[in-house]
Amino acid sequence: MFKTPFLDLPPLRSAAGTVRLPGSKSISNRVLLLAGLSEGQTLVHDLLDSDDTRVMLAALRQLGCHLEQEPLGPLKVTGIGGRLGVAQAKLFLGNAGTAMRPLTAALALLAATQGGEFELSGVPRMHERPIGDLVDALRALGCPIECLAHEGYPPLRLKGPAALRLDAPVKVRGDVSSQFLTALLLALPLVAERDIEIEVLGELISKPYIHITLELLKRFGIEVRRDADWQRFTIPAGSRYRSPGAVHVEGDASSASYFVALGAIAATDAPIRIEGVGSSSLQGDVRFIEAAQAMGAEVRAEANALEVRRGAWPLKALDLDCNHIPDAAMTLAVMALYADGPSTLRNIASWRVKETDRIAAMAAELQKLGARVEEGSDWIRVHPLSTGAWKPAAIRTYDDHRVAMCFSLAAFNALVTAQPVPVRILEPHCVAKTFPDYFETLFDVVQARPEDIPVITIDGPTASGKGTLADEVARALGYWVLDSGALYRATGLAASRAGVDLDDGAAVAAVAAGLDLHFEQGRAFLDEEDISDALRQEATGLMASRVAVHPAVRAALHQLQLDFRRLPGLVADGRDMGTAIFPVAPLKVFLSASAATRAERRHKQLISQGIPANIDDLLADLEARDARDKGRSASPLQAAPDAFTLDNSAQTIEESRDLVLAWWQERGPFGPQG
Repeated sequence: MFKTPFLDLPPLRSAAGTVRLPGSKSISNRVLLLAGLSEGQTLVHDLLDSDDTRVMLAALRQLGCHLEQEPLGPLKVTGIGGRLGVAQAKLFLGNAGTAMRPLTAALALLAATQGGEFELSGVPRMHERPIGDLVDALRALGCPIECLAHEGYPPLRLKGPAALRLDAPVKVRGDVSSQFLTALLLALPLVAERDIEIEVLGELISKPYIHITLELLKRFGIEVRRDADWQRFTIPAGSRYRSPGAVHVEGDASSASYFVALGAIAATDAPIRIEGVGSSSLQGDVRFIEAAQAMGAEVRAEANALEVRRGAWPLKALDLDCNHIPDAAMTLAVMALYADGPSTLRNIASWRVKETDRIAAMAAELQKLGARVEEGSDWIRVHPLSTGAWKPAAIRTYDDHRVAMCFSLAAFNALVTAQPVPVRILEPHCVAKTFPDYFETLFDVVQARPEDIPVITIDGPTASGKGTLADEVARALGYWVLDSGALYRATGLAASRAGVDLDDGAAVAAVAAGLDLHFEQGRAFLDEEDISDALRQEATGLMASRVAVHPAVRAALHQLQLDFRRLPGLVADGRDMGTAIFPVAPLKVFLSASAATRAERRHKQLISQGIPANIDDLLADLEARDARDKGRSASPLQAAPDAFTLDNSAQTIEESRDLVLAWWQERGPFGPQG
C-alpha cells in the first residue's frame, strides 16, 4: 500500500491482464458479526483485510469472541452464542458504517436484555454520519441510548437492562441508508422470542444490500420473510444463530467497478479479467456491468469472473437511476469524462451521508480536471472533457477510498487528448478501507509509454550518500529505486564466483548479460540467493569499479537499467544515470561531497558495523576510485549539464531529501499546493 502524502499517476494508455479482487467489505463485516453472535465455530475464508474489517475484528475480541487466524488459511471465529462475554466496553469503529450500525443495534438489544454499558465511537467523519433513524427505532423498542455529542450522531452510549417492547412493528426509515435496516435484521434475531416485524418507512434504497443481508442470515439459520414491496420483514419466533461451519467471502463487486471501467476505457488488444465476482454474485453492485455495457463496454460474465474490453469509443453517455448500485455508481462519474455527451446519475441521495458528501466531492474534483459538472440534492451531471481541455489536478480524496480509486481512471486522458496530463491522488493510503493494494493491482495491468514514466536521477562519487538519498526520495514519492551500483557489484561478484578475469571485458559482459538479479524490499537476489550483505563488502565494491570500466559491460547492463523504469516512477542512483542511462530525466541531481567527508562517513559506518577500518586508507581508496571513475572512457563520472549540484557535506539526509523533493515539485505541473 502506498503510504505517501500523494501518488502521481502519469498518463496511462492501455490495459490488459488479470485482477483478483479482495473480499467484499459488505459481506466480510456481516459475516464477522454473524459468526461472532453465533453458537460454535465458523471458518471464514477469503476475508477482506482492510481498515473496516480490522475495527470489526477488534470489537469482536473486546466483546469476548475468540479469533484465530489459520496460517495461510481461514479465520476461525468462536462466537458468543448470543450471550455477552463482557458487561462494559468502549469500541472504536473508525469510519466503518458496516461496523458502527449493526454493532449499535446488536449491543443495544443485548444490553437491554442482559445488562451492560457500551460506548461506540469513531473518527470525526463517523461522528458526522447520521444514525438517528436507527437510534429512534431502537429507542422505540425500549433500548436506552444516549448520543454523547450531537443528537442523532455517534458517539453513542448503550445501557441496560431495560424492558423491550416487541409486540408492535419496529419502524425504521429506508430512504437514508439501507444499513439501518440491515442493522435491525442482524440484531433482532437475538431477542426473537416471538415473531418480530420490521416496517420500512419511505422507499427502501439500496435493496441489493438488503438482499446480501437476507442471504447471509439464511446461512446462519435465520429465514426472514419479506413482502413483495420490500416494506415489511418478519423475523420468526425462536430464531437462533447457528454457525454454518464455513463461509466463503466473495470478491468485492464495488471494487470490481474500477476494473470493469478500466476495460471499457483501455482494454483494446486484450481483455481485463476480473476474478472474484460474476453472474452468481450476491452483491447488487455486480449490476454495474449493465451500466458499463450501456456505455459501450463488452462484458463476458462467468459464474465467478468477468472479462471486459473496450467496445464503443468514445463511451456512450447515459442517464441512469443508480439506486441499485450506489457505491459503484461513483465510477460512472469518471467514465463520463470519456463519453460522447453529458451523463446524469440520479437517485444518489445516499452519497451525501457516506464517508464524505460524495456528490459534492465528485463535483469538486471533476471540475479540477476541467470538467463541467452540475449537481442537485440527489443527482449529478458530468460533461465530457474535450481534447486539450484536461488539466493536471491534485485530487483531494476526503479520506474516502472510493474517491481515490475512481479518480485513478482519469489518468487515461492520454487516450482522448494530444496533450495528456498526470493526475495526483492525495492521501492514497485511504484505499486501505477496502482495497489496500489497489494501486499496486492497477499498475500490474496498465501500461504507459516509457517516456511518460517520471525518472529522477541521483549521481555522485563513491560514498557520497546517493543510495541513501535515492531510497529516501523514492520512499517519499512511492517510486521504484534503481541502485545501479548494485548491478555492477553483482556483476563483479558473479564474474568472480565464475572464475572470470575481471579485466576481460568481453567475458565479464557475457556474465552481465545473463544476470538473474532482482530486488525485493531492499534486498538483492542473484539466482534466488540473497546477496545483499555480500554486495556491501568493500572487496565487492572494488570489483564493481574494475568491471565498470569496460564498455561491453556497460552496454550489457544498459537495457536492464532501462527496464527498471516502471509505474509509477523511478529514482535511479549511480555515476552515469543522468548522463548516459536517462539523459532526458526531468530532474537530475549530482551529489558533491569532499573525499575527506566521504571517508569519514564510511569510517563511521564500518566501525558501527564492527568492521575495523583505517580512515587514511579509506581516503586513499576513495581518491583512487574517483580518479578511475572520472578518467574512464565509458561514461566517466561527471555531472549532467542540466543537473542540480548538491553538496551534502554539511546536510542531514532529511535536509537533502527535502531539497530534492522541492526541486521535483518545482519541475512538476501541480504547483507548491499540490
